[in-house]
Amino acid sequence: MTDHKNSTVVRFAPSPTGNIHIGNARTALINWLYARKHGGSFILRFDDTDVARSKQEYADGIERDLQWLGINPDRIERQSARFDAYERATEQLKAEGLLYPCYETPEELERQRKQLAMRGLPPVYNRVALKYTPEDLAQFESEGRRAHWRFLLPKHDDDPFVTKRTEITWQDLVRGDQTVDLASMSDPILIREDGTWLYTLPSVVDDIDMGVTHVIRGDDHVTNTGTQIAIFRALGAEAPGFGHHNLLTTASGEGLSKRLGSLSIMALAEDHYEPMAVASLATLIGTSDAVEAVGTMHQLVDRFDISRITKSAAKFDVAELDQLNARLVHALDYASVKARLKRVGADGGEAFWEAVKGNLAKVEDASFWYAKIKDAAPVIEEEDREFIALAQELLPGEPWDETTWLQWTSALKKQSDRKGKGLFMPLRKALTGVDHGPELGPLLLLIGRENTLARLS
Repeated sequence: MTDHKNSTVVRFAPSPTGNIHIGNARTALINWLYARKHGGSFILRFDDTDVARSKQEYADGIERDLQWLGINPDRIERQSARFDAYERATEQLKAEGLLYPCYETPEELERQRKQLAMRGLPPVYNRVALKYTPEDLAQFESEGRRAHWRFLLPKHDDDPFVTKRTEITWQDLVRGDQTVDLASMSDPILIREDGTWLYTLPSVVDDIDMGVTHVIRGDDHVTNTGTQIAIFRALGAEAPGFGHHNLLTTASGEGLSKRLGSLSIMALAEDHYEPMAVASLATLIGTSDAVEAVGTMHQLVDRFDISRITKSAAKFDVAELDQLNARLVHALDYASVKARLKRVGADGGEAFWEAVKGNLAKVEDASFWYAKIKDAAPVIEEEDREFIALAQELLPGEPWDETTWLQWTSALKKQSDRKGKGLFMPLRKALTGVDHGPELGPLLLLIGRENTLARLS
């Protein structure tokens, strides 16, 4: 194995069986930020050993979504190209007596668990498969049963049926000192009846071969860690460091899944959220840091500290995302949004962008105000008609400049005796057709005198 001790190597290992959601993105971001923080590398590793469910379109989508977030992998690996490596590890464990065949059906295993529960015992597999006789095996074969294979956990001395407390400990990057007792766990199934691997063994083999130094993932995997450390050791390798971050839920507390399409990264991108708004919230939520809109990934690297992740679950609230998004939009300069404005038919130039951006939740919302400038349907209340007629009469002649609005409204205030909302709201509704929006001074210059006169008529 290559010596990677002097460099940090992390991996994000999604299954290409659907679109990644904000919870998956959190794991990817934490890994990428950790790698960049420590001058290391980030591997995108597709867990595509389930050939029937894995789709290239989903793999392509995951790469696209990560790139949208600002994550550019240093390496891309595919487990479907590494079956030979998993086969070698399988044969090694079998040869050492650490991988043994089991023939129980799911129904038989369920009966075992119920019997243990009735006796007040934990549902730990009894290793009965280690007692199979040649006659048992012949019987299983005659019944058409196929073996699944379990890893023999090192929780005994000489007799595998006499288990003892066997602690596996590690210093978790997020959760601190962690200890699991292998005696409380069943020997894990590593190979299914159809001969395919569960993710556990391929993941360990890949981590060894690829020099992964830190496995950072959701805290729903904490209980798996003791088993995986045991497999690392069985394969003659030193286990990497581990970090288990808290999970995200929806605002209502529901767990995230690929079924929640609205929180997929693809859906958020299509809904015109800023990548850095999504990255900022997905990273900083559930930490002791203030959740703020961070402008660049470089700045987010500087802000990120894995030790500040808290242990309790964090709620991902779209309303909070909207707030962060608006703050980022308000800070964008025209050059950075020009192409996007053009795509939605709203490229009114820099003056237009500066006039409207403070009222936008998303860049693409500028199309609404561009339409209002070009062709708004005036709204003039009956009680305001006399005032609007006066406004038309007092409208300054051209050329117009930044002082025109003040000149006009000052004259109107003096002659109409209106002020505040009574002065400005009728003008806003007549000029834009709505009762809210950007400052009217800059908008007036964009609307122009001819269109203004038409709307006041």
